[in-house]
Amino acid sequence: MAVLGGNRIVLQALRFQTGDLRYFRRAGAYANSFHVAVPANVSVGRGSTRLYSSEAKDELRVKYLDGDDSGIVVFGINRPKSKNAISRNLVKLLSEAVDDVKKNNKVRSVIICSLVPGIFCAGADLKERAKMHQSEVGPFVSKARALITELGNLPMPTIAAIDGAALGGGLEMALSCDIRVSSNNAKMGLVEAKLAIIPGAGGTQRLPRCIGVSLAKELIFAARVVDGVEACRLGLVNHSVEQNPSGDSAYLRALALAREFNPQGPIAIRMAKLAINQGIEVDLSTGLAIEEACYSQVIPTKDRLEGLAAFREKRIPNFKGE
Repeated sequence: MAVLGGNRIVLQALRFQTGDLRYFRRAGAYANSFHVAVPANVSVGRGSTRLYSSEAKDELRVKYLDGDDSGIVVFGINRPKSKNAISRNLVKLLSEAVDDVKKNNKVRSVIICSLVPGIFCAGADLKERAKMHQSEVGPFVSKARALITELGNLPMPTIAAIDGAALGGGLEMALSCDIRVSSNNAKMGLVEAKLAIIPGAGGTQRLPRCIGVSLAKELIFAARVVDGVEACRLGLVNHSVEQNPSGDSAYLRALALAREFNPQGPIAIRMAKLAINQGIEVDLSTGLAIEEACYSQVIPTKDRLEGLAAFREKRIPNFKGE
């Protein structure tokens, strides 16, 4: 643990231990590429899939990639009848999945995507919401907000692959990720004002931090929806890619990014993320102190020595997260 002076900013040092997905839509096999189900209390092997609940078992499929892609985890949302809308059950399943990867030091990056063609996430499940008593709405929104906050606080890089509409809470989920990639025809917007409410899962805070205060106000006040090209121009997404016939171009670009991250030192990436996330919220002087504290965490690692040895021996380093 590193404590930074009078600002009382505490960095909890992360503890580390040792230790080609394609969605085929041909013949309806898009969702079925996530096909190996194991119970949640059983360890997950190479390239296996975990389903997080016996009820509505297909609503979330989590794939742990293998081979050269080992360390990449894919969260696949699969609620086709509800356009991947955020329900009580989906919040529960995603919370379990986030908790699992948070504890797994072998996970190097997480991609969140949709298994439903043409949709990322349509926001809150309004049909379910309409059946809630007024007293239930606040607690549910709080749980959804907590989930999205936990997703944003994951120590490894997170990438949202937006191959379709990301509206309301769906965009808020994407905004909590470190990186967003969209297809050029994807639609994105915080449209809550159309329902006489405001974004309630971080949208009023994360969108201004992403694209600037004035533009965020304009988009939220107008409940405006933008496509992937405009989103990229605004800085809402990192990359906008032309959609392909199978409808997974954003996912493939996200996977390519995760493959770029995978060979790098995992402790270094986690510390860099922590330094950026905490440092951006404070003044420069305090931010530099946070960077120093995070740097101190990588100095005693075996990975740092491995990096130096690989450089000296002119070979590719083999980082183990130690």
